Amino acid sequence: MAVSEHDVPESAAVTAAAAQPETPGADPAAVGAWLAAELGDPAWRDATLTPIGAGRSNLTYRVVSPAGAVVLRRPPVGTVAATAHDMGREQRVMSALAGTPVPVPAVLAASAGGPPVDAPCFVMELVDGVVPLHELPPGWATTEAERARIGAALVDVLAELHAVAPDAVGLGDFGRPDGFMARQVRRWMKQWEQARPVLTADDVDDATAAELSALAADLEASVPAAQRAAIVHGDYRIDNCLFAADDPGRIAAVLDWELSTLGDPLADLGLLLVYWRQQHEDPAWAAAQYLPSPTRLAGFPTRAEVAAAYAARSGLDLTPLPWYVAFGAFKLAVVLVGILARVRAGMVPAAMAAGLDGSAGPLVALGRHVLTEGLR
Repeated sequence: MAVSEHDVPESAAVTAAAAQPETPGADPAAVGAWLAAELGDPAWRDATLTPIGAGRSNLTYRVVSPAGAVVLRRPPVGTVAATAHDMGREQRVMSALAGTPVPVPAVLAASAGGPPVDAPCFVMELVDGVVPLHELPPGWATTEAERARIGAALVDVLAELHAVAPDAVGLGDFGRPDGFMARQVRRWMKQWEQARPVLTADDVDDATAAELSALAADLEASVPAAQRAAIVHGDYRIDNCLFAADDPGRIAAVLDWELSTLGDPLADLGLLLVYWRQQHEDPAWAAAQYLPSPTRLAGFPTRAEVAAAYAARSGLDLTPLPWYVAFGAFKLAVVLVGILARVRAGMVPAAMAAGLDGSAGPLVALGRHVLTEGLR
């Protein structure tokens, strides 16, 4: 079974389209020539590229040639925050995690700039499997027991990631865990301030803007003390994982490492819960879930069950978890207004803003709800 196409952000594998579409930021001839040299096989010169996903994050292409198929990753076209789209960091953490219990695609080649795309990029193996999106593929994970195993696998792999000793895999200098969450609040507040001047009232109204700034201030004033330093993914979610087609309870690869660093592991859990949907929702949660998710189906664990399973695996105290969930809602709101800002500034196609108007307000409200009421 081939992996399904991704929405936000992109996955690392997808069934190729029959016709060769446009490939902004990647010329097939240049990519083919570079791969022929890097991988030592002239058959790569006859390469075609197929975009994977909506292109709202790093650009991902499936590269197919007589020599085989691989996946190419490069930053978005246009001016973006370099730290959010660092190809060197992404391929470094994936290479470091090879051989650990965390499943990642093998990195095959990398460029710091220049050929083949006039920007940093890397190529990784194509891993077959399923990326669960809005709906589960027909015939896959059809029972509640299988869906429960999907949820368990997500928790297990996240706990395995946070258990990897950074020094043991050459990532001891991959970030600055001391003061990580305080810096994260400041970083995303800065991103919000940079985006705000080009946004319209339809994007973010004045009331939402004020609430977003107030939420950031409250988060900054109440940062919990980290219990552990760990490798954090930065955007861990069900559709950033590729599951085995023949075993819904096994993750074949964790994808999209562009925000990874050393930091507080509860930041990953908090954001995972922001994305998570369940069958019976509080209105504050339901309003903020603008992307459908298969986790609403019977058999998937609830957010409380996900948190409890993670606590059992990691040994961490989840008393401060509401703060991390509120931060995750704040961060996601800023990510979405950042996409809108890039569209309004003419840096990326208008299609990238589809469905995002007004998306920040419910997320900000969720952040406030969780910070004051807890995970209800």
